[in-house]
Amino acid sequence: MLLNVIERGPEETGPDTDARPPVVLLHGLFGRARNLGFFQRRLARTRRTLAVDLRNHGDSPHGLMDYNAMAADLLETLGHHNALPATLVGHSMGGKVAMTLALTRPGMVHSLLVADIPPARTGHGQFGLGEQMLRVSFPPYLNRAGADTLLQHYIPNTDVRALMLQNIRIGENPGWTIGLREIVESMSNVESWPYMPEGYTYPGPTLFLAGENSPYIRPEHYAIMRRLFPCYRLELIERAGHWLHVENPQRFAQLLENFTESY
Repeated sequence: MLLNVIERGPEETGPDTDARPPVVLLHGLFGRARNLGFFQRRLARTRRTLAVDLRNHGDSPHGLMDYNAMAADLLETLGHHNALPATLVGHSMGGKVAMTLALTRPGMVHSLLVADIPPARTGHGQFGLGEQMLRVSFPPYLNRAGADTLLQHYIPNTDVRALMLQNIRIGENPGWTIGLREIVESMSNVESWPYMPEGYTYPGPTLFLAGENSPYIRPEHYAIMRRLFPCYRLELIERAGHWLHVENPQRFAQLLENFTESY
C-alpha cells in the first residue's frame, strides 16, 4: 500500500545533504503527517524529510491494520520515493511501526528514534474513544465550530478533541475522513506488539524518548528494549506526558535534532 507523503528539504542541496539519509516522521493513532510539521520544517532546513500518513490516517488508503502490514506499507512507500535507508522517527503507534520495520528489515533503517512507546503491550489504548467516534451522528452541514460543539458530548478533553477535529470533513456531507471503522476493528492489534522471533534485533543507533509524566515506558520494559535494541539509550522529557512532542515541543525538537545530526 502506497501511503501519502509530505516531503520537505533544504532549498539548496549539496554533497553533504545528499549523502545523509532522509528523516521519516511517523505520527501516532488518530494523528496525521501534518501534525509533525513544526519538527519537519526545522529538520528540512538541512535534511530531506518525509512525513507519512499511516494507513487509515490522513490522506492514505484504508485497510485493516497490524504492525507487520504497516511496516510493509512504509517500506513500499519509502522505496517508491527512493528514501531508503532512512532515519525513522515515530511517536506511539508510529514508533511501533518504526520499530517493526527496524527489526524485520534492519538494513533499511539507518537510525531510530521512538517517542514514548516500548516494544510491548502497555495496557493503555484508545479503544473506547474509537467506539465513541463511531457513534457520532453528523448533520447535513457542519462548520468547524459546529464540529467542535458536536464532539464535546463525546470528548470533553480539549486536546483530544482538537486531535479528532482534524479528521472530520467539514461543510456539506460531513463525516470522518479517516478509516475509523477499520481502526476500531484493528484496535487489538494497534494496542499490542507483534511477535518477534528469537534473534531479531536492530543493532543501529536507537533513542527512546519518554515523557516524565507518561505511564507508557516503564522499568519493566528496559530488558526487552535492550534485547531488541542493544544500542538504545533513553532520555526523559520533563513536564510532559504521552504527548511529549506537544507538551514540551522545544525539548523534543532539541533532542530530535541532536540525534539526527549525530548519525
